Amino acid sequence: MRSVEELLEISPWTKELIDDQRARVESDLIERSYVGGSYICHKGQPSDAWIGVLDGLVKLNVFSHAGKAVSFAGIPAGSWFGEGSVLKGETRKYDVIALRDSRVVFMPEKTFHWLLNNSIPFNRLLLMQLNERLGQFISMVEHDRLLDPDARVARALASLFNTFLYPGAETRIQISQEELGYIAGASRQRVNQALRMLEAEGLAAVDYGMITVLDVEGLRRYEGKQTE
Repeated sequence: MRSVEELLEISPWTKELIDDQRARVESDLIERSYVGGSYICHKGQPSDAWIGVLDGLVKLNVFSHAGKAVSFAGIPAGSWFGEGSVLKGETRKYDVIALRDSRVVFMPEKTFHWLLNNSIPFNRLLLMQLNERLGQFISMVEHDRLLDPDARVARALASLFNTFLYPGAETRIQISQEELGYIAGASRQRVNQALRMLEAEGLAAVDYGMITVLDVEGLRRYEGKQTE
């Protein structure tokens, strides 16, 4: 189980904080645990904290009035998210759901804005994170409209290995086919079929509840059979 100190050690934005800033961050963080399937945040709630994932896996999700679910991203352990909503001071635009038992930390809005006002390196790294996040969501829209399910599964798996957004990610990731399906927008059966194809092409190795990525760049380039 990762500690708060270990999370901060691997987080790019902490590297240039001075000792007093680091100490305040550590003292202000609030740690909470959630069982798989539970809501960490609800759409429409105030975005009053920046969120880091200590252990587990969470997803950003919305539901239509008809009950259809759309997942924006899977957030693995070692990652921080929600900075855009905190910056704008708006209500949260999505639900945050624990896909499995997870531990998260909340940096209060007040601490977040204090860092913005007192640390130029924090501002610079936050801009880089926002840029990476924008690129991730643009790619997601492109993949959803242009790629077949096999390629969407490949790109969804690759998205979990963005070393800037998700610095704690390892080549071997604990994730079920159902969990990956939530992120890719595909059924568990369709994910199983896609993973067999990716495994046959030497891009990934699949074990029970575990996937080893053998070629991240190959997954990012994988196109499958493009739709017209």
